[in-house]
Amino acid sequence: MLPLVLVAISLAPVVAIIWFIYTRDKYEKEPTRLLILAFVYGLISVIPALAGSYLGSQTGINPNAGLFDAFIFAFVIVALAEELGKFLLLRYGLFNHKSFDEPFDGIVYSVMIGMGFAALENVLYALDGGLQVAILRMFTAVPGHASFGVIMGYYVGLAKFEPQKRNQHLLTGLFGATIAHGTYDFFLMQNSIPGIGFGAFVALGVCIRYCIIAIKMHQHVSPFKNMSETANTNQSQSDTYTVNNTQNLNTAYSPAELDVIAQITIKPYVEENNELPADSNQEDEEQTEDINKSPRKPPLIP
Repeated sequence: MLPLVLVAISLAPVVAIIWFIYTRDKYEKEPTRLLILAFVYGLISVIPALAGSYLGSQTGINPNAGLFDAFIFAFVIVALAEELGKFLLLRYGLFNHKSFDEPFDGIVYSVMIGMGFAALENVLYALDGGLQVAILRMFTAVPGHASFGVIMGYYVGLAKFEPQKRNQHLLTGLFGATIAHGTYDFFLMQNSIPGIGFGAFVALGVCIRYCIIAIKMHQHVSPFKNMSETANTNQSQSDTYTVNNTQNLNTAYSPAELDVIAQITIKPYVEENNELPADSNQEDEEQTEDINKSPRKPPLIP
């Protein structure tokens, strides 16, 4: 199969997940340049992961040698090395940026880093293993990296806005993502016990379920939520005329001021179109009487 086709298949789930997370950031979008930067950080985070794999290979640990070796390989050599690289770039590259201004931003930036990592890793695996590997990783490894990113980002978001528990949340984010990643890899590496590899899919399903809850929780506590909803409500009200609009005008302005408003808005339109509403003469007389009765003061024009 053509390499470009494999690359496209490898990147398709990455693009889909990026779009999903971007649309979940409902109340205050992140700058595009920072999203791109986070994605580039993800590409860079492959370097410490490769370094960890190299060091692990020098220890002689073989994931096929037994459960203990598989455990160390999955949780330390693979999961910790990869998640630590992502974490350091998130913590020291984006955490202190002024645009990181709500807890949900931790999820956004963390997932973007994870997708940068997954994009490069997926392309390399697909070019080496072919179409079958690319399709398999589309439904496993890429959603996995996204899930690990949500777990880490959820706690990094808490750390940003709970400084008294900052270190606790940061460590929980790092090791929470590492444990989830390690559990997935550990089951995936077990070839000696028939059917145990299915545990990787169970672990991934649990992670995804947890991530959905985490996303909703950070959406709920967004400081921009009320402002966004108020703005939408005001826009909806301004686009729809109701009787209350007239009542609000009558409350806000005196009869004299309402007459000035009518002179500026309604009467030019009527004269231009040669249309006079029913009982217009009677209304004009009533307004004139109101003006004569009201105190003389400069009209207020909104």
